[in-house]
Amino acid sequence: MSFESLGLHPTLLQALAEENYQHPTPIQEKAIPVIWQGKDLLGCAQTGTGKTAAFALPILQRLLEQPAPAHRNYPRAVVVTPTRELAIQIADSFKTYGRHTPLQTAVVFGGVKAARQMATLKGRVDVLVATPGRFLDLHQQGYIRLQDLQVFVLDEADRMLDMGFIHDIKRIIQLLPSQRQNLFFSATMPPAITKLAQNLLVKPVRVEVTPVSSTAETIQQQVYWVSKNDKMDLLLSILEKPEWNPVLVFTRTKHGADKVTKQLEKQGIRSAAIHGNKSQNNRQRALEDFKQGTIRVLVATDIAARGIDIDNLQYVINFEVPEVAETYVHRIGRSGRAGNSGRAVTFCMDEEKPDWIQIERLIKQKIEAFSWKTSTTENNIAPSPAIKPTSNGRGGRR
Repeated sequence: MSFESLGLHPTLLQALAEENYQHPTPIQEKAIPVIWQGKDLLGCAQTGTGKTAAFALPILQRLLEQPAPAHRNYPRAVVVTPTRELAIQIADSFKTYGRHTPLQTAVVFGGVKAARQMATLKGRVDVLVATPGRFLDLHQQGYIRLQDLQVFVLDEADRMLDMGFIHDIKRIIQLLPSQRQNLFFSATMPPAITKLAQNLLVKPVRVEVTPVSSTAETIQQQVYWVSKNDKMDLLLSILEKPEWNPVLVFTRTKHGADKVTKQLEKQGIRSAAIHGNKSQNNRQRALEDFKQGTIRVLVATDIAARGIDIDNLQYVINFEVPEVAETYVHRIGRSGRAGNSGRAVTFCMDEEKPDWIQIERLIKQKIEAFSWKTSTTENNIAPSPAIKPTSNGRGGRR
C-alpha cells in the first residue's frame, strides 16, 4: 500500500515524498482511515512504530478540508504528551508534514520561561502540542482556549501514569468541549489506563500493532532461578566482572529502581535510577552520565527507559521479570543493536516463573537456565559458570 492509496491531500503527499516516505507502516495503514472518518481511536503501539504520523497526517487532512474558524489563535487539535522531548518531536512532525499547508503548529512545555510560548499562542495556532503541566498553567491564564477544538490526542498514556500525570490528564479532559474526536495511544494497557480510556473514548476503533515477538540473534540470553533475597548478591557477583560495563538494569517499579541503586552505591558502584518520579533534568543527566561512562549502572523502569538508544550497549539485566511478555523483548533489545553482540541475564524467583513461561512462549525459545544462591558456608559469593566471560570477552552467542 502507498500513501497515495490512503487518499491523502496532495500537499501532505508532497511533504512525505520529500522525506522519502513511500509506504505507510502497519499502524499508519490502520489508523489513518479511522481518524480521517472522525471516529475515536484506541491505539496500542510502542514508540518507533510510526504512530506520530498515524495521527498527525489525518489530523492535518481533516483541518485542511474544513474552513478555518474565526478565532485563528484557538487550536483545533491538541496533542498532550508526557515529556518536553516528545512534545518537540511531535510538533516537528506536524510542521514537517504540514510544511506546504497554511496550518500552523505550536508547542508548549515546562522547564523554560513561558513568555515566548505565550507570545506564540497569540498568533495563529491550528495544532497545539503540550505537556500536561504547562497546558494547565497556560489555560488557567487564558492563553489556551478550547472553543474550536475538534481533535484531542493523548499520547503515551501509560507513561503519563508512570510519571504521575494522571490527575493532570483528568483535569485537562474536564476542560474539553463535549463534541470532539478523541485519539488515545498507549504501549501497554494497565487497569488505570484502561479505565481512563473508557472514560475518554466513545465507541472507539481499536488499532493494534502486532507485538514484537523475536529477539535479536546476536543477544546471548540466560535466566537464573534465584530467591528474592539473593537477587542483589547475584547482581553484585555479576558486576565483579570488569567487562560488565556499562550495564542497564530493569526493575518493575520506581521504588525497586531506587532500592537497587542505593544498594549498588553502598558497594561503591556508580549508579543512577531513571523513573517517573525523577525530574526530566535528572533523567537526562543520568542518561548522559551513563552514555559517557561516568556511571556504570543505569537502573530503569520500563516506561522511563523508552527512548534509551545507546550505541554499543552490550549488557542488560532484568532484576525482575516483566509482567508483560512483549516488554522482555523491548528490554533486551537495548543491547545487541546493529549486529553487535549482547548479553541479557534475567533473575527469576518462584513467584515470577509464570511470567517467564509466557516470555519463552512468546519468543519461541527455551533460554539457558541456571540455579543460583548465596553460599551459606562462607562469606564469599558462590561462583556461577554462566557469568564467566566467553573466550573473546564479548559474550557472543554460544
